[in-house]
Amino acid sequence: MAGLNEQTRAKLMRVSTATLTTVMFKRGLRNIFLQGVQRLRPGENMVGSAYTLRYIPAREDLDHLESFADRNNAQRKGVEECPPGAVFVIDSRGDASAASAGCILATRLQKRGCCGIVTDGGFRDTPEIAAMDMPGYHARPSAPTNLTKHHAVAVNEPIACGGVSVFPGDIIVGDNEGVVCIPLHMAHEVADEAAEMTVFEDFVMEMVKQGASTFGLYPPTDPSTKDRFLAWRQEKGR
Repeated sequence: MAGLNEQTRAKLMRVSTATLTTVMFKRGLRNIFLQGVQRLRPGENMVGSAYTLRYIPAREDLDHLESFADRNNAQRKGVEECPPGAVFVIDSRGDASAASAGCILATRLQKRGCCGIVTDGGFRDTPEIAAMDMPGYHARPSAPTNLTKHHAVAVNEPIACGGVSVFPGDIIVGDNEGVVCIPLHMAHEVADEAAEMTVFEDFVMEMVKQGASTFGLYPPTDPSTKDRFLAWRQEKGR
């Protein structure tokens, strides 16, 4: 995967979007969680580089079924050029009244090695997309063809999705809660810190389940918390 080594990818596969938003907040980035985007079926994390498609409102003289025969149709061109290891991210302007894509294009993306598809609009054929190995995220099901509301205008350019700026090559991470967008230049350090934070939060959760108070534990303001965490970590081999 271009721009992301396997060690970093492996770390991002094991952390939550909630943890990532906290790590990014510490770096001053507050708007990285795509709003209104939900996963079709629970599963393991999705991690990949953003490859984008942008829609503008449809126009009747341009958006008719015959337009799909044009090899320069931006939707079809984007699907055929999306590289392996990418997440196909679609800017549908938050409009789910027509589909952003359906199961045929999603299947083509999966066969090309794409590792996920995300839209702030809707998908058609959602039962079939939900059954795929490739994760899919959208706002809600929408059966009408994209041509009724969307005109595909640009591929692999900066877009907005779920109220978040997404640039080509940004790292997209999705879990069962939602999707975050991480600038590529921050991905490695964010993954390192998120992995460490996850270990600590696992320790905190175990202590809380055993009856511990969160005061002094989370955040670890009690000096003894650090020693207890280090002992726990050694015991667990983490």
